[in-house]
Amino acid sequence: RLRLHDGKLIKDRRYHLRTYPNCFVAKELTDWLIDHKEAPDRETGIRLMQKLMDHYIIHHVCDEHSDYKDAKLLYRFRKDDGTFPLTKDVKVFMRGQSLYEKLVSVDESILKVREENSVKYQRTFLGCEMIDWLVQEGEAENRKEAVELGRALLEHGIIQHVSNRHHFFDSDVLYQFWINFRRRRRLTELLNENSSRTLSESPDSPFCLRKLNPEPGSTSFLSVQTNKEIKIVSAVRRSSITSLAGNSNPYFSPAPTLVFPPVAECNPKSVLKRPVTNEELLSPGAPYIKKTLTIVGDAVGWGFVVRGGRPCHIQAVDPGGPAAAAGMKVCQFVFSVNGMYVLHLDYQTISSLIMTGPRTLVMEVMEATE
Repeated sequence: RLRLHDGKLIKDRRYHLRTYPNCFVAKELTDWLIDHKEAPDRETGIRLMQKLMDHYIIHHVCDEHSDYKDAKLLYRFRKDDGTFPLTKDVKVFMRGQSLYEKLVSVDESILKVREENSVKYQRTFLGCEMIDWLVQEGEAENRKEAVELGRALLEHGIIQHVSNRHHFFDSDVLYQFWINFRRRRRLTELLNENSSRTLSESPDSPFCLRKLNPEPGSTSFLSVQTNKEIKIVSAVRRSSITSLAGNSNPYFSPAPTLVFPPVAECNPKSVLKRPVTNEELLSPGAPYIKKTLTIVGDAVGWGFVVRGGRPCHIQAVDPGGPAAAAGMKVCQFVFSVNGMYVLHLDYQTISSLIMTGPRTLVMEVMEATE
């Protein structure tokens, strides 16, 4: 957007006796993308601009077109007309970017290269250092507010503990900025992003229970519970179990309707005895221990079901599958997936993370010591 302003592609334009401020011509922008090596061809340029439309970054000046047309039509960045939606996620991201720019531009910055366990990390800081700085600079009124800000930045993937083992605390624990806001990003990176909606509906979901004692023509999976209510779920090989849990309630959902005949009843009730919050899991002295599991998926799946959200928990484990062999148990809470902190995410998002990751899955789980 800023480059287009500098290049005078974004300017006030007159059409049918009306002036449209701060807009660009779609066809001219497609030419610009190719000339500046942001897109190899017009088709890619159109796909890139459609991505920006889908993310509410640009729109047609009269909102008469919901898609991006490579024609002499006027479009505008929503930041230029005040219609850009400032959601909580966007606000946290912009706050993180602002803090990062402020930190890297000052002398004696707390962001330094530091070493922990013989590993060097870039853009690091101590939790207590960040709290001091936020209060001193007026970014937070007190230490409690500063901790809340630090936790929001961590939960949105902007900062993280260097080995991804802790939430944000006012202590001498080492953290780093996970995002380098000054890295020049190319527009084509947008096309590498995967839609979580598409992933959650994929027939190749990792959250399937392995077939137990498979027989030719059999399509039954067993839903493994901790109680005696074990019932048959009709499904197909490597089918998505996450689709069975499409209710917004993280702990209970109505009985799902399966799309594969014959349909059989399944037990939707959560295996948790009671709801557990992130604060309870992470509070000092809480009766939970963390374990690291390395699960190598086989041709059928990983052999477990995850449900709920914020935090997610293990709903079922196939006793003959890779997850059980790695030590996974029902009622464990999913702390991290392949090094990413996920206590704040729902099961659909965690499904996306696993599906876009390697077949060898490294998960940190928390379980009660009782």
